[in-house]
Amino acid sequence: QVQFVESGGGLVQPGRSLRLSCTASTSMYFMGWYRQAPGKERELIVRKFRGGSTFYKDAVKGRFTISTDNAKNTASLQMDNLKPEDTAVYYCNGQDLKTENECWGKGTQVTVSS
Repeated sequence: QVQFVESGGGLVQPGRSLRLSCTASTSMYFMGWYRQAPGKERELIVRKFRGGSTFYKDAVKGRFTISTDNAKNTASLQMDNLKPEDTAVYYCNGQDLKTENECWGKGTQVTVSS
């Protein structure tokens, strides 16, 4: 079973930055993050495929940047100019390259508040 080790998150003031990281125990076809705000559905915000193509949700375009290292099975999410509406639990997500199973991290809280 694929395991993710997540780090980052926390409490930050509006306009500041945070960085999330995620390391998978095996090679992934894609990696990215979902987030779930209180009372809302979980939503995909960013995904990067092994070949390099990348998806960003409109709400985070220009503020969030994903980087991945296929050799190390890692992904990082640089989140700049954070807004209160970015407050949510962020879940690392990926697809196992061999089994095609979708995998989830346990989630990390990001709170943007003054």
